[in-house]
Amino acid sequence: MSTSIRGITRESLTRPLVQISLDLTNNTEALRTAAIAVEAGADWIEVGTPLVLAEGLHAVRALRKEFADKPIIVDLKTMDGGYLEAEMMGDAGADAVIVMGQAHDATIAAVIEAGDRFGMLVMGDDLGAADRVAECARLEALGVGMVIHHIGYDHRNANPHLGLTPLTDLPGIVAATTVPVQAVGGLSIEQAVGCPAIGAPVVVFGAPLAIDGKSFSAADGDLLGVLTDACARVHATPIVYPG
Repeated sequence: MSTSIRGITRESLTRPLVQISLDLTNNTEALRTAAIAVEAGADWIEVGTPLVLAEGLHAVRALRKEFADKPIIVDLKTMDGGYLEAEMMGDAGADAVIVMGQAHDATIAAVIEAGDRFGMLVMGDDLGAADRVAECARLEALGVGMVIHHIGYDHRNANPHLGLTPLTDLPGIVAATTVPVQAVGGLSIEQAVGCPAIGAPVVVFGAPLAIDGKSFSAADGDLLGVLTDACARVHATPIVYPG
């Protein structure tokens, strides 16, 4: 079965999707958590940045082998050396890689070139942009296939009084782009479930639902039950685009 998501569009997204972010630091926990998430109904599996740093290509290959029918997204947060980083992940079996909008245009172009060669979706992340709406429009113009509207962990936690949330700029970003949009960064389950109704149909669950965000270890409690309910609610939420 093909896991390619390279050609995904708003038009082809007939129902919302759930992506589980494995922000863990070893393959044993990553494989166990991924198995629970898939049983719960998750559609895509993300190799989170902590797992990329800890296990790298080994994590991509292990997940590819274990979950042959699930798209694998790798959160490289690429800032330079774009072609080589994306090529390595594509060769290991990744279906999508993430490049930062703060990278040079040449780096984004290089990642897109590798995406062309390996049939990968390239996702552009607006983390750190002063004007997030303009950044997402720029990323689409450069050729990424999906934009990620991302309010960072450190930024949020250093400024709790600001109530930072990706929901603030999400409607404007959806309106300013035509590719699929994903919103991440401190969303509650309720907020995440509501993202398709704002035009962001690929919903990410990670810390703190599935992952302990401070230790980057698997969450305690009834992960299967919580994720099963959350996945079902996401899948049942209508996608609403502007106009």
